Amino acid sequence: MCLPVLQPAGAAPGAAGMGPVLLLLPLVLGLSRAAPQDHEVTFLPGLRKQPSFRHFSGYLCAGPGKRLHYWFVEAQSNPQSSPLVLWLNGGPGCSSMEGFLKEHGPFLVQPDGVTLKYNDYAWNKIANVLYLESPAGVGFSYSDDKKYATNDTEVAHNNYLALKDFLRLFPEYCKNDLYLTGESYGGIYIPTLAEWVMQDPSLNLKGIAVGNGLSSYEINDNSLVYFAYYHGLLGTELWKDLQTFCCSQEKCNFHDNSNLNCTLKMEEMIQIVEESGLNIYNLYAPCDGGVPGGLRYERDYLITHDLGNSFIRMPLRFSWRQNLFRMPVARSKVRMDPPCTNSTDISVYLNAPEVRRALHIAPEAPEWQVCSFEVNRGYKRIYMQMNDQYLKLLGATKYRILVYNGDVDMACNFLGDEWFVDSLCQKVQVARRPWLYTERGENQIGGFVKEFTNIAFLTIKGAGHMVPTDRPLAAFTMFSRFIRNEPY
Repeated sequence: MCLPVLQPAGAAPGAAGMGPVLLLLPLVLGLSRAAPQDHEVTFLPGLRKQPSFRHFSGYLCAGPGKRLHYWFVEAQSNPQSSPLVLWLNGGPGCSSMEGFLKEHGPFLVQPDGVTLKYNDYAWNKIANVLYLESPAGVGFSYSDDKKYATNDTEVAHNNYLALKDFLRLFPEYCKNDLYLTGESYGGIYIPTLAEWVMQDPSLNLKGIAVGNGLSSYEINDNSLVYFAYYHGLLGTELWKDLQTFCCSQEKCNFHDNSNLNCTLKMEEMIQIVEESGLNIYNLYAPCDGGVPGGLRYERDYLITHDLGNSFIRMPLRFSWRQNLFRMPVARSKVRMDPPCTNSTDISVYLNAPEVRRALHIAPEAPEWQVCSFEVNRGYKRIYMQMNDQYLKLLGATKYRILVYNGDVDMACNFLGDEWFVDSLCQKVQVARRPWLYTERGENQIGGFVKEFTNIAFLTIKGAGHMVPTDRPLAAFTMFSRFIRNEPY
């Protein structure tokens, strides 16, 4: 049963009178036993040796009948005093298990889809990390009524309720420093969740970090054209036409320009960037599966594609770019993988019956997929930009914010997020400069960083959309400095 969030662990409806007794149980049993025993993963298939740290998998209540799957890994040392970090992947409709098993979790799935390898740069080396599959309908998460239409505001509230339920199950982490982190459409998820968390005095929120995040549709669109041109993708003729038809008085609008010639030239630009076979998530990475060919494309309709998998049908004449990505598809086929990527390994692993049993996956839970077409199709986007949410956090003057970007990602490009951070008009504390990390005993440039009061913008050189996958050591160094409040 999905219990009310504030009800003590183990209490049944109507058993409120037992609350004080139940709340004392963690003190009696000791903090090490406060975690739910039936959620602990005692044997994980695919590992040659089981980990020395504890990890847990199960379900959290995110509202009536909504059950969100989580996988929680304790810090590899001193979990009692280490911060608690929540991680969300994006979509909307994509699973945070990708963050766990392919980016910065302690175990990385191997190409055979059977074995796991320990990650030398796992973020739980220094933090307790909670990976949440959200919203219901994503991954192993589900709702009793099987209705998965939702929106930005409902998801923010549901994620807050799930976080509260986690702390009901794991009360030993209630006072730990809390950080909210995510990537891509997490650029919407994380700031909107932070609005709820910052109003709850029982939560010890210290800051948020967003990687390659969607912060503003308009800025992301406008900046992508510059990114594409200056990375040699468009050519001088198309660039001149875009300047002629989409710009006036030294200001360009590539986002929603009513000029028909601008729209036609933007179609050319989008075809090159997103439909020609370039890897939109990492410009310099190969396209898994090769350059698409032989598909019969629809002329007037496009299937849009977000961080991973967004599948929203939309007439081109109404909007050429309401979503992050777009890719044409054949009438008879919908690809469930992001373009130029392959999720076979993680899908095979998580859908293995022995893995589902080990992770305590409910029999009612669907087959795991990296992204949910149904969730994305029924998802209503409410926020077009995150300025208000960031300014609210910055106005409190007690939260630290990190916005970071791999600098060869085209889905949520670094230039757009840099422009977004600049648009918040915060006081510059440290001018833009290189930041360094140590690899094989030598200092290397990790990217560039610009620091304002309580917010920093940082790039990771040579990384794409999934920064920890492409540059694991640089990403771990960045994460460590953010969590420990050390200079970048």
